[in-house]
Amino acid sequence: MPVKHNSKYRKRKIRKFFSLLGPGLTTGAADDDPSGIATYSQTGAQFGYGQLWTALYMLPFMTAVQEACARIGLVTGKGIAGVIKEHYSSKVLYGVVGLVVVANTINIGADIGAMAAAAQLLIPIHFVVLTLIFTTVILVLEIFTNYRVYSRILKWLALTLLAYPITAFIIDQPWATVLKASVVPHFEFTFDFLFIITGVFGTTITPYMFFWQASQEVEEVNAKGMMRNGKPRIGWPHIHAMRKDNNIGMIISEFTTWCILLVAGTVLHNNGVTDIQTAADAAKALEPLVHSFPDSGYLAKLIFSVGIIGLGMLAVPVLSGSAAYAVAEAFNWNASLNINIRKAHGFYGIIIISTLIGLIINFVGIDPVKALVYTAVINGIAAVPLLFLIVKIAASDKIMGEFKSGWLSKTLLWATFFIMGAAAVALFFTL
Repeated sequence: MPVKHNSKYRKRKIRKFFSLLGPGLTTGAADDDPSGIATYSQTGAQFGYGQLWTALYMLPFMTAVQEACARIGLVTGKGIAGVIKEHYSSKVLYGVVGLVVVANTINIGADIGAMAAAAQLLIPIHFVVLTLIFTTVILVLEIFTNYRVYSRILKWLALTLLAYPITAFIIDQPWATVLKASVVPHFEFTFDFLFIITGVFGTTITPYMFFWQASQEVEEVNAKGMMRNGKPRIGWPHIHAMRKDNNIGMIISEFTTWCILLVAGTVLHNNGVTDIQTAADAAKALEPLVHSFPDSGYLAKLIFSVGIIGLGMLAVPVLSGSAAYAVAEAFNWNASLNINIRKAHGFYGIIIISTLIGLIINFVGIDPVKALVYTAVINGIAAVPLLFLIVKIAASDKIMGEFKSGWLSKTLLWATFFIMGAAAVALFFTL
C-alpha cells in the first residue's frame, strides 16, 4: 500500500508540475526560432567559445524581462500595447506599435526564407515555390485551426532542438576551456564582435517575446474565467505560478542557446568553418550526432531541416500574432487566436498582411541565412526603447499596485536596458 500511495503522490506532483507550464514555456521555445539558431550557429562558428558566456549572463536578464511582461499582462488584463494606450500618449503608442510591426515583419520574412532554404536540403524544389507553400500552410493553420492544438503539434517538432545538447555531450570537448569560456566574459571592441553580440542579445531578449507573453497571459486569464469587470482577479499564488512557468521556459531556452554555441564552436570553428553561408553549412554542426550512420551528412541535414521548419512554423504565428495583438489593442479591435476570423477581421488582417509582406521580403535577393542574423541585430536595437517602457510600467504603483516590480526586478530590468543600449551604441560607433 505505501508503494501504491507513493506512486499516486508522484503522479499528482508530476501533473501539478506540468499544469504550471504555459506561456513561459511556449515563449521560451519560440525564442529558439530559426533566427536564433542561425545567429548562435554563426556566433560559434565565427568566434568559437568567445561568446559562450552570454548564455549564462543573459539568463537572469531575459528571465526578468519576460517575468515583467507576463506580470503586466496578468495584473492588468491587457497586453503591452493596451497598457501603453491607457497610460501614455498616442505618439508613444504608435511609435511602439510601429516598431514591433516592422521588426516582426522582417523576422517573419527571414524565418520563412530559412524554412525554404532548410527544405531545399531535402527536396529539389525551387526556393520561391517553397516560400509560397510554407506561407500558405502557416496562414491556413493559423486562421482556421485552434492555435492551442496547432502549437501542441509543433512543440513535438521543437524536440529536434535536443539534437544540440545531445551532440554537445557526445563529442570530445575541451571541458576546462569550455567551462572557463562559459563563466569568464570575453570582449572585443570590433565591429564584427559587436555586430554579432548585438544579434545574440536581440534574438534572445527580443521585442516579439515581450508582446507575445503579456498577451498570452491575458488569454490564460480569460480562458480560466478570472476576469471581473475588465480586471483580472489574481493574487500572489497566481504570480508565483507564472514565475515558475517563466523560469522553466527561460532556463530551457538559454541552455539550448549554450548548446548551439558550443556545438558550433567545436564542430565548425575548430575545424576551420568560421562563416556560415548556407543552411547546409549550419547543418554540418550536427554531423557528429550521426557520424556512425550511413549517409550521416543527409541525416544531419534532415535533423536540422525538421528543426528549422518545425520551429519556424511555431515562431511565425508568434511573430505575426504579437504584431496583431499590438495593433488590435491600439485600435480596440477584438484580438485572440482562439476566436474565428469573422469575429476579429482586423486582428487576422494584420496577421495575413504581415506574413505576406514577410514573404515578399524573400524576393528582393537577400541571402536567407544572413537575413536571420541581420534580423537578430535589428531586434537587438529595437528592443532598447521598448525595454525602457516595460521597466517604467512594471515598476508603476498606479498600474501594477501591489504587484509592481521589487528592487531585484528593477535592478535587472534597468541593467538589461543599459547593457543592450550600450551594445547598440557601440555597434553604431564602430561603423
